[in-house]
Amino acid sequence: MAILAFPRVAHRYLDVDGIRVFYRESIPAQAGPDAPVLLLLHGFPSASHQFRRLIDAIGNSYRVIAPDYPGFGHSDAPLPTSAGGTFGYCFDRLADTMEGFVKGLGLDCFVAYLFDFGAPVGFRLATRHPEWFAGLIVQNGNAYEEGLSDGARDFIALRPDQPDAEQKIRDLLTLSGTRFQYETGVGQLELLAPDGWTLDQHFLDQPGRKQPQVDLAFDYHSNVARYGEWQAWLRQHQPPTLVVWGKDDPFFPEPGAHAFLRDVPEAELHLFQTGHFALEEKLPEIVPLIADFVDRAWSGS
Repeated sequence: MAILAFPRVAHRYLDVDGIRVFYRESIPAQAGPDAPVLLLLHGFPSASHQFRRLIDAIGNSYRVIAPDYPGFGHSDAPLPTSAGGTFGYCFDRLADTMEGFVKGLGLDCFVAYLFDFGAPVGFRLATRHPEWFAGLIVQNGNAYEEGLSDGARDFIALRPDQPDAEQKIRDLLTLSGTRFQYETGVGQLELLAPDGWTLDQHFLDQPGRKQPQVDLAFDYHSNVARYGEWQAWLRQHQPPTLVVWGKDDPFFPEPGAHAFLRDVPEAELHLFQTGHFALEEKLPEIVPLIADFVDRAWSGS
């Protein structure tokens, strides 16, 4: 019986402007030091652990790097400015840290996987450094107005001076709120490992971890304001693009996936009957698409 080769995965920290950024990195024995590089940018309220199965599946052929943002997972969570600290939790600042992370590792070319929060972080990096991007894989990472559900629009409209606005955000940071994000839209719940939402909630419940999420939620409108800029970047640069999308996502519905074809007509689009965390249920179907795409994007870079 043939045994599949699994990668070794290193778990490391990199200092970025005084912040210890945790990351996972596969060591691709098959491909060696010249292996294509795939940068995985995670979503809310998760961290790099959401990519563990994906890294095992492809990490022996590619150098796969998955960092945790500040305030997420195993990375430092500096005290936010809203609580008297010095770190402002906004999407520009997350992108600043990830920019420093990429430079710190000496990466100058990669295929980026943008999921959820990974889209606003990744598109900020793309507009700053288009030369870094050999291709884009977008998985339920929105960049279009039509990709926002009514519930998402209501959430994004929350402002700190509105009554009960912060409490509405904090209600999403509970175990029931986290589990809802994983389970909604999933066809076969038995394929959904409970470890994902359990780990997410573990980190959310650590001291000082909820206020950064509140601050980021109040800043999410800054992403919508930049959709036009990101769409213009896509039109100008026409990066090789693969869109894989859980079509029953309660936050980012199917029209947001189709919208990418408007600006990148040659993009590949694959829809799956699942929810927001599409890899949880549809990993076997999505992995071959990723591998084929990375091979072609890297050979053309």
